[in-house]
Amino acid sequence: MRRLLLTLALAACAGGVQADRFVLAKTALELHDDAGRVLARHAIRAKHMDQRSGDGLLAVLQDADSGQIQLWRASAGRMSRAAAWPAPALEVEQLCLYRDPQGLLHVFLLGNEGLSEQWLLDGARALPVQRLATPLAPSACRVRDEEGMLYVAEPGVGLWALSANAERPGRRLLLADAASGEKALNARLAAWLAEHPVAAPQVQPPVVLPTGQTQPVREAGDAADDPAIWVHPSRGPSSLILATDKKRGLAVYGLDGKERQFLPVGRINNVDLRQGLSYGGRKLDLAVATQRDEAGLVLFGISPVGRVTELARLKTSLDDIYGVCVGRNAEGGLDVFPNDKDGRVLQLRLKQQGKTWQAEPVAEVRLASQPEGCVVDEANQGLFIGEEKRGVWRLDLATPGSTPQLVIQAGPGLTPDVEGLAIHPGRGWLVVSSQGSDSYAVYDIRPPFAQRGTFAIATNAALSIDGVSETDGLDLSPANLGGPYADGVLVVQDGHKRLPHGPQNFKLVPWSAVEKAVLTRR
Repeated sequence: MRRLLLTLALAACAGGVQADRFVLAKTALELHDDAGRVLARHAIRAKHMDQRSGDGLLAVLQDADSGQIQLWRASAGRMSRAAAWPAPALEVEQLCLYRDPQGLLHVFLLGNEGLSEQWLLDGARALPVQRLATPLAPSACRVRDEEGMLYVAEPGVGLWALSANAERPGRRLLLADAASGEKALNARLAAWLAEHPVAAPQVQPPVVLPTGQTQPVREAGDAADDPAIWVHPSRGPSSLILATDKKRGLAVYGLDGKERQFLPVGRINNVDLRQGLSYGGRKLDLAVATQRDEAGLVLFGISPVGRVTELARLKTSLDDIYGVCVGRNAEGGLDVFPNDKDGRVLQLRLKQQGKTWQAEPVAEVRLASQPEGCVVDEANQGLFIGEEKRGVWRLDLATPGSTPQLVIQAGPGLTPDVEGLAIHPGRGWLVVSSQGSDSYAVYDIRPPFAQRGTFAIATNAALSIDGVSETDGLDLSPANLGGPYADGVLVVQDGHKRLPHGPQNFKLVPWSAVEKAVLTRR
């Protein structure tokens, strides 16, 4: 009875006032109208139940006999079971529903031993999103969809608030009350939700959906970092993604996300490449990555069929090398721009003598704090550098000795850390990773460097590809790579791999979707 009263007391907080509602009786699931009359009834012993409105009236419950998790729908005074899934491995103590900003339905299955699961419910599929640590033996839970927070009552401790967004984990103790029993604590949870209205939601950027992803990197934790796209000279769909695993080396992926090669070259952080460079009368495709243990650079060659080989290790004068980008110089060769955590940015010119490679110093500038992401605007002879806490600087490469200018400041649409940068030359746009807001900002590459728009990368439930958060590096290509990437592709690092939970990876987004999101928002 206590559980039933709590369910009714919190219904308004969960899904709004409804004319009809599900009610869990002792031996049945019932559908009631607003006067309390029973419209429909199904005999079942269920232990836990939560409900949501939106796309009709929905309820998720656990069958007490079989342990199944079941989804029920109600419409026009009737109800039916829409889906059922086998009992989870954990012993479910509570369950509660969450409808995310995309309108996708999730269920939290809270275990009695502090280990819980989050599932995404997509039609007849239940997709595992993540496992998460939750309070022991929770006595009640509720998600307020508008703020994306999961509230859990833990008897003898208090009320906990956890992020319902798997891309942004976090938790905090709202109200410590060790003396409260279960009944009192459950009542306090209901009262707290009623007394603390949800703050006005912030305007969310338009979303685009990824249509591909790479295999996860080899180790858990913060490992994947920065991609660079190599375009096949004659077959766009055979193009490759070179991406850093900053704990182990360089991975090479096809556009299908499968790993083609792995080069165990150590702790490389960022990578960039250029194709068709002129050296010794030959055309070469070269990639450069920063090697943090050696405070130097690793130079790679890429064959016409996409085979990557290490060519050289190059020393630098930096102490704590971090990011890098490259650009074609007036001689048709490669200039390399590595940076240091202390703010220094070098310009090095790559030279070849026989089979020996050298990096000759050309210039050095310094920012006030840590940079990382950068990109060379070859058409306008500029270097854009992301200073993580402040914004984006531009260095005029056509004027030796010039100083960088802060052309884009962190602010609306660009929340520190400022991370990956890439240019779409055809559009004349600069795409910047706004890591602090799990989104991306788009700017003109010419003065006054106006912001064109912002976008986020959300879950593609149909393809079981999770959304993207906390992006470090990114790259884009406007080339026709076939299929969904006929207008180009944007590749981004994903800070949290979900669906299911695992090591980090990289997501692929059709450039056409990015253009539509940016141009529609204007």
